[in-house]
Amino acid sequence: MARFLLTRLIQSVATLVLLSLVIFVLARATGDPLTLILPMVATEEDFANARRYLGLDQPLHVQYLMFVGKAAAGDFGTSIRARRPVIELLRQRLPSSLALGAFSMAVSLLIAFPLGVLAAVRKGTALDTGAKIVAALGQALPTFWVGIVLIEIVAGRLQWLPAGGNDSPAHYILPGFTLGWFVIAGLMRLLRSSMLEVLDSDYVKTARAKGAGEPAVVWRHALKNALIPVVTFAGVYFAILVTTAIVVETVFAWPGMGRLAYEAITARDFPVIQAVVLVTAVIVVAVNLVVDSLYACIDPRIRIDPRRP
Repeated sequence: MARFLLTRLIQSVATLVLLSLVIFVLARATGDPLTLILPMVATEEDFANARRYLGLDQPLHVQYLMFVGKAAAGDFGTSIRARRPVIELLRQRLPSSLALGAFSMAVSLLIAFPLGVLAAVRKGTALDTGAKIVAALGQALPTFWVGIVLIEIVAGRLQWLPAGGNDSPAHYILPGFTLGWFVIAGLMRLLRSSMLEVLDSDYVKTARAKGAGEPAVVWRHALKNALIPVVTFAGVYFAILVTTAIVVETVFAWPGMGRLAYEAITARDFPVIQAVVLVTAVIVVAVNLVVDSLYACIDPRIRIDPRRP
């Protein structure tokens, strides 16, 4: 087990290094940020002074090594647009994204789990058909459209909930549901398919033959063995909910990582773009490591050979 985790950690570090190089190059491919910052009357000398002040006059390989060295120490530089340390912006925005992602995932699990399990148990019934319709709509309707419709009807015409901000628990409902709309559909379909496969397995038939009640068969025996793909999906999408909710956070004016990324890209703010992507990658890698370690706990049939990575 220890060797398995050590191997995954080494792979994760290599992935982060490669990703840092890719995002460093792609961020600079968007153009010169000084054209958006300096006034139109700025002279060549003004541009040269600004590049020297921001360190953009150094060769690219020097800029990259400086970026990696400082990032390893937790220093992501200074925002070109906000003129503030990037770490301060991350500390402001990341908690909001974590809170919204956790709320959205909780709502998704509360809705998707019972619907997915009941749709599998009652295959071919009206409940199963309704669950399929909900799943199809969840994967077909664009997130931005769902958010705009909810703002127009729920927040605008009915005035039941606020349309933007994060000042109270009520502000979480609309963006949280919008963000989790696709996750609900994906979790429900995946859980239904996995449950159908498990319910036809020999050990479930044996449990029924021994007289086990249907609730025990479904919730104790079948569900536990159907959770592995669901846990993988939920773990990966939790990281996505936290780090890449650009559309939802922009629509609902939510001060999170996704909106910070959008603002940084539009302003060509290299340090912020690099920091957001690296933090996103760290969260995704960490979640994947946790999911891998949970496999053996969920399914006792899974064993990790200590002689193999």
